[in-house]
Amino acid sequence: MNTTSKTHLPKIALAAFAAAVLAGCSSVPLDENKGGAPVESRNTTGSGAGGASSGTAQSKVTPVDLSKTDNAALSKLPRVVFFDFDSYVVKDEFRSTIEGNAKLLSADRKKKVTIEGHTDERGGREYNLALGQKRAEAVQKSLALLGAGNDQMEAVSFGKERPAVQGSDEAAWAKNRRAELVYR
Repeated sequence: MNTTSKTHLPKIALAAFAAAVLAGCSSVPLDENKGGAPVESRNTTGSGAGGASSGTAQSKVTPVDLSKTDNAALSKLPRVVFFDFDSYVVKDEFRSTIEGNAKLLSADRKKKVTIEGHTDERGGREYNLALGQKRAEAVQKSLALLGAGNDQMEAVSFGKERPAVQGSDEAAWAKNRRAELVYR
């Protein structure tokens, strides 16, 4: 080895170490998650984290068959998605609501929907407006993943300004933490 290559070796090792450290710090906190809509899955069966058995990832998204659209049944779909306290994660229990509304929007590209995000009365005005917007956008992104067009949807927030239920107890708060789909 000549002296020139000996002086470059520590620099290369230092660069590799710095790249490894930066790669470990590259995760984005939820507050800065601009592109993803978090969707909660409470399915506890199957292989755990890092336990893929066949080497290929399996999708847990159920395909939507647009040929089976029944407009009478779809017009009676639930149009409200409820959220946990201080969360904008779309829970598994509202999967059928999301899927049905996505099917309705996919089948009729002229339909438009406003997704209104709401919060309970706790928290400041600005915080609740931001949380309501994140809830509306989470529902919007879930609908888009299932085939609804982005040009059909608008996400808006009302924060705590339009409660569904008056009251200052957990039952009232739970009904106010929601996103409503309002068709125009």
